[in-house]
Amino acid sequence: MDRFLIHGGAPLEGTIAVSGSKNSALPAIAACLLTGDTVTLDRVPQVRDIRTMLDLVRHIGADVRVEGGRVSMQAREIAHPEAPYDLVKTMRASSLVLGPLVARCGVARVSLPGGCAIGARPINLHVSALEHLGAELRQEHGYIEARAPHGLHGAEIDFDRVTVTGTEDVLMAAALAIGETVIDNAAREPEVVDLARLLIAMGASIDGAGSSTIRVRGVSRLHGATQPIIADRIETGTFLIAGALTRGDLLLTACEPAHLRALIAKLHQAGAEVVEPSPDSLRVRAPRKLSSVDITTEEHPGFATDLQAQFMALMTCAEGISFITETIFENRFMHAQELARMGANIRIEGRQAIVAGATPLSGAQVIASDLRASASLVLAGLAAHGETVIDRVYHIDRGYEKIEAKLAGAGARIRRIS
Repeated sequence: MDRFLIHGGAPLEGTIAVSGSKNSALPAIAACLLTGDTVTLDRVPQVRDIRTMLDLVRHIGADVRVEGGRVSMQAREIAHPEAPYDLVKTMRASSLVLGPLVARCGVARVSLPGGCAIGARPINLHVSALEHLGAELRQEHGYIEARAPHGLHGAEIDFDRVTVTGTEDVLMAAALAIGETVIDNAAREPEVVDLARLLIAMGASIDGAGSSTIRVRGVSRLHGATQPIIADRIETGTFLIAGALTRGDLLLTACEPAHLRALIAKLHQAGAEVVEPSPDSLRVRAPRKLSSVDITTEEHPGFATDLQAQFMALMTCAEGISFITETIFENRFMHAQELARMGANIRIEGRQAIVAGATPLSGAQVIASDLRASASLVLAGLAAHGETVIDRVYHIDRGYEKIEAKLAGAGARIRRIS
């Protein structure tokens, strides 16, 4: 099992090119199941979750060709309208094929999603929404089984809580439903907008993506399209925090600053300097002393839950007390005890972490519990005195493309060991 070996203390300096977004590529891959034509995606990151999703659409019946960051898929026929447990047990995004399969073939069998143990992501929101569209669903033996013998029909969908994958699933299903679907309390994340852009390129009729109300007028068929995947805002944010934490001077290219306004504002409050040298780049520098900042995770455009762990690592090295409140997932502080092993002073009270800084971090042997926790431990290791060994880095491989190579290219002393 691979591990990361990090010798901390080196500031990050230089340039890192940001990869395409994993969280945008996953629903875009699922969207290929809506048509028998070829869908081509550029700038697809080569990470573990993407490989799992491509294996899934291959199993379902798609012909898949991968050439570096370009992926072409053609699902002429749906041979197996199912997402079996053995294929998707390590990935939350398996539910994204539920809507496309029901919309195109009228039947689907999808294993309940697996992945990181960071809290419940109830699939009941997907189920209820698809039932409003006319599907019949039941849960049995760890699977969701769906049937729509009379096809799907437009409906009013009002989500009880904001759900990104739920919005994406319904968006894809509604694209082939008869009539108009209105999605209220829809997720506004950039990844939802990117999916809508792809579906429109495929012939769908969609208005309002990026707002809390999306209207979809169903069409009888969709065709192929070619589209690049947007920059990964979570990878961008992770590297911004890393630059500030190591007191470096780091330039990030091929990114989208508009997707990170909440994080940039908090970095400014902490004392870091973040500027935009160009419309698709960000530069971060930080003084020797940073100030504590409070954050509360929220749906976009608020502070992203996927950056909470990394920001906690930063706050361990900031002067003062910071309050970090997690409102999205109820079990997303598992990295706190690992940071404490490195010398951090963190107290957990329910959904709030209280971080007392600045505390000098020292290298230690730690274990990654989930994807973003892995990133926080890497960042802490970069700032710590001495040697840090991170076990179970397969978690970080799910969502970061060659993170150790990118960091090493900017001066980090990090390498992968078996």
